[in-house]
Amino acid sequence: MTPTERAIESIQGLSVGDALGQCFFSLQADLEERVLRGDYLPEAPWHYTDDTEMSLSVLSMLLNLGRIDQDALAMSFAHGYSYDRAYGPAMHRALMRIREGEHWRSVAYSLFEGQGSYGNGAAMRAAPIGAYFAGSDDLVRHHAALAAEVTHAHPEGIAGAIAVAVAASVACDLRAAGRPACHEDFLNRVAELVPESEVRSRLFKAREMSSVGSIQFPVSVLGAGHEMSAQDTVPFALWCCGQSLGDFEKAIRLGLLGGVDRDTICAIIGGVVTCYTGSAAIPEEWIKRREPLPE
Repeated sequence: MTPTERAIESIQGLSVGDALGQCFFSLQADLEERVLRGDYLPEAPWHYTDDTEMSLSVLSMLLNLGRIDQDALAMSFAHGYSYDRAYGPAMHRALMRIREGEHWRSVAYSLFEGQGSYGNGAAMRAAPIGAYFAGSDDLVRHHAALAAEVTHAHPEGIAGAIAVAVAASVACDLRAAGRPACHEDFLNRVAELVPESEVRSRLFKAREMSSVGSIQFPVSVLGAGHEMSAQDTVPFALWCCGQSLGDFEKAIRLGLLGGVDRDTICAIIGGVVTCYTGSAAIPEEWIKRREPLPE
């Protein structure tokens, strides 16, 4: 497959996961029972969120330039911004500042009292980068970091994006080699390529949870998006991928059952798992119910 084909497949999975997860953003007491019965799918249309909107900017950058140009990406994020896409409060303000002419670097490094954001927003859009540059660990990490820094300048936010991009790249490599997906091997390969960080530390913990009695155990150790940070979102999302890299629907169900920030968790899962399964593994009915993507 070409880099373009891989990236497009990744965003198909990402957008379906995002749109379905958004339907369950608010906690629903009967969700587990409904998932087990198999009647949990909401009625159409499933509207996608900022996760997909910003990923489309990343995809467009890759398809048109073959690389991440930070200045161009920042402007694409800003001009693609819409209040209705459920952006986080910090991104609402940040993207408006960029749209009004402030340079992205001064905006990104001013957030959260100068720490920069370590939210999960850079990770949610990183899978297509890993798919596009699959086969080159250095390029995957470099461009994931560039894309993250535009809005998430904190080292943990960047580490989260690198982790997801690397996971997508590893999934592509396993698919190309025709190798079966192994939970421990998959997460070990990902964690070893992530910079020293809390994200990396929790990925190694996720690696050791190949067999659990209840999904509440990894949630209690890894987090599940309660804080909407890279640290408490990416490790759990990639744990779900490790559990079911060969089964798109099962991986998404894990994200729905354990997750709190479900749109972002399922966007990460969908973007990574599709790199291994291909877009043909996405249930056709799910694609039909998802809001159509731009041409």
